[in-house]
Amino acid sequence: MSGTAETGDQEPLRGLGPWEGVWPEDPRLDPELLAHGDRRNVVDRYRYWRHEAIVADLDARRHPFHVAIENWQHDLNIGSVVRTANAFLAREVHIVGNRRWNRRGAMVTDRYQHIRHHPTVEDLAGWAVAEGLPVIGIDNLPGSVPLETYALPRACVLVFGQESVGLSDAVREVATDTLAIAQYGSTRSINAGAAAAIAMHAWVAQHGDIAAGHEG
Repeated sequence: MSGTAETGDQEPLRGLGPWEGVWPEDPRLDPELLAHGDRRNVVDRYRYWRHEAIVADLDARRHPFHVAIENWQHDLNIGSVVRTANAFLAREVHIVGNRRWNRRGAMVTDRYQHIRHHPTVEDLAGWAVAEGLPVIGIDNLPGSVPLETYALPRACVLVFGQESVGLSDAVREVATDTLAIAQYGSTRSINAGAAAAIAMHAWVAQHGDIAAGHEG
């Protein structure tokens, strides 16, 4: 099996090249990738795996928290949120509002992450009630509870507003609690994608298998 290759002053080739030697007998492996190499943006444990095999393995291990982000003005942060949700193995990402979103920031991770669309906040709230999941808003609003000291439920929906306007009034009304991220500088808020990453990591710090998260 070949590793990362470099040629002169060129950028290194990411991933693994064609399989060297006798091919392993594993139904999870993709013959095309074994033959031509695997340059996908996946961790090494999934090299040469079929796409559907990767998704099935992720599905068996997904965490019980969901992530939702409002998309009323085609928020460019959604791709970043999807990528982070994939990294922290969220159950699903929910996009509320406009169905279309910019996938560039997702770096193809949307192929491995379940994404559900809700046309309205009311639709998201109804789904969450049916699933027995509390809705937790993330925004620095008057009356918000500090994220750093809040006991996050294992199963929940973390909801983020879009850049510049934050959470809509509709989300604030259905949220069990709204949490604020501690800030110390001059800006009134942080990037929505960064806020989502901080909140998801807070969930992992409370409920995740930390050792497993560092295995790669």
